[in-house]
Amino acid sequence: MADAYPRPQLVRPNWTSLNGKWQFTFDNEQRYDLPMRPVQWNSEILVPYPPESQTSGIGDRGFHLACWYQREFDCMPGDDRVLLHFGAVDYKATVWVNGHRVAIHEGGHSPFSADITSALNGSGKQTVTVHAEDDPHDLAKPRGKQDWQLEAHSIWYPRTTGIWQTVWIERVPKTYIQKLQWTPHFEGFEIGCAVFVHGDPEDNLSVEVEIRHGEKVLAYDLYKVIGNEAHRKIGLSDPGIDDSRNELLWSPERPTLLDARITLRRDGQVLDEVTSYTAMRSVAISRDRFMLNGRPYHLRLVLDQGYWDDTLMTAPNDDALKRDVELAKEMGFNGVRKHQKIEDPRYLYWADKLGLMVWEEMPSAYRFTAKAITRMVHEWTEVIERDYSHPCIVVWVPFNESWGVPNLMSTQSHRNAVEALYHLTRTLDTTRPVIGNDGWEAAATDIIGIHDYDADPEKIKARYSDKTQELFDRRRPGGRILTLDGYPHRGQPIMLTEFGGIAFVKPQQNEGNTWGYSVANEQKQFATKYRKLLEVVNTTVMFSGFCYTQFTDTFQEANGLLYADRTPKFPIEQIHAATKSARYGFDGHPVPAEKDADQAELAGNAE
Repeated sequence: MADAYPRPQLVRPNWTSLNGKWQFTFDNEQRYDLPMRPVQWNSEILVPYPPESQTSGIGDRGFHLACWYQREFDCMPGDDRVLLHFGAVDYKATVWVNGHRVAIHEGGHSPFSADITSALNGSGKQTVTVHAEDDPHDLAKPRGKQDWQLEAHSIWYPRTTGIWQTVWIERVPKTYIQKLQWTPHFEGFEIGCAVFVHGDPEDNLSVEVEIRHGEKVLAYDLYKVIGNEAHRKIGLSDPGIDDSRNELLWSPERPTLLDARITLRRDGQVLDEVTSYTAMRSVAISRDRFMLNGRPYHLRLVLDQGYWDDTLMTAPNDDALKRDVELAKEMGFNGVRKHQKIEDPRYLYWADKLGLMVWEEMPSAYRFTAKAITRMVHEWTEVIERDYSHPCIVVWVPFNESWGVPNLMSTQSHRNAVEALYHLTRTLDTTRPVIGNDGWEAAATDIIGIHDYDADPEKIKARYSDKTQELFDRRRPGGRILTLDGYPHRGQPIMLTEFGGIAFVKPQQNEGNTWGYSVANEQKQFATKYRKLLEVVNTTVMFSGFCYTQFTDTFQEANGLLYADRTPKFPIEQIHAATKSARYGFDGHPVPAEKDADQAELAGNAE
């Protein structure tokens, strides 16, 4: 299967994937320092799968401090520029082309690029070498769910070392469009467009922007480039009436995307041209409710770890990413919380296209040090820049369950870190809500996220009655206070952002090797437990949304609604009904009941 285009919101036709077989070796003794000392290659690896994965051809899950990659590729120098892109390399990458160092990048979840034009050989035969350093015992770097113990345990999973997203090259003009940024302005029915130009300095540059909905041109204009940038709000013709507006609005029920073409010109002559897409939609908080396109919207999320047994954090292929989006929707969810992982942009593309909201969460470090916070700020900034324009992303989450800031109740510097990341995020993106620390011990936050794995639905129902003051003053879900002293509940939406976690395995599986927050012993019991829990959560007035744990089984953690191979643990139409608290019998036949109200109507997006 051909590789899918890795950067779906800035597309050029002239690109080449470098995925495939590379020479590979671990370097735990750190013997090599190319180009001074040649590397002794002892195996081949299938990029972009990490060496810990079976699909990579290596399958070694031991402790490894560093590794090396190398491959040849064909690329003739020309009158243009050649850019080398890496989707993600965990953790610190140094890159050489033909022995010339072209890039150093730190951060295991964010992309980086290098202009390799001056390093190319005139023969057209080129060699790229990558050194990846990733200390498995370093708990002061953002690592998410990657285990620091030799064997995966509890809620932590196998490590990922080195290249784990697509490597590719593209040819661009000497002066080219480097970055696009789209910002919908729902109130004025406008689309903000920012174009950033890079390369050789040129005078009299302009960008031509065309936005279409299908065959209909919505906007077409030409803007002058000043200081290598062009920023404009592009007004769309606002029909005013909801029925007509809804044709152009993005939502999970109607994921309308607007196609765009951006052309860079100098004195009228075309220098560069890219295609992209955007959407008209708004997300906001109004009192105690999450708002989509100006209307209250109830969030039904599922926690998604984003792992596969044979490929780990790397999806087997683009179809697998698409299928995960489809499965979440088929199970009745309108969004996912991508947990402790920055997902491949191709997943976000399918979420944009098929209509699935995404909460994006920064992978945690586990020690609090100045270096850990510096690393996190750097990488989180790159992540927000990469994903800012995706309409599917509706919430940013810099911290989870006080991981990396374990002394929030007693240490001011830990509180300062949460507040700083909250305000940094709101500064870099003024259009989306931010949860400073999801789960408990909230300080600066737009949503109060609660993690509560009580398996008794009646206790959940009693705990989250409409007595909010008692909840914040006396209750301790998970043994933690919900808000820190000095940060009282100010009326923000309250959401149950982790709950459930019911483990259920096939009878032939060894239950001794599995883990969950509670257990179901057979299929019918599992389905009944899920249905009863969701009935309570869906009808609790206090909650303006929820996130169930979790999407799939992930290694030893067996509390997915799907098995690790993505097959459902009970019929998917029944999961869908239970998620929305529609009434179905266990045989899959609907039970006569009041029609389930479609929240799409509330959001102004009904078909």
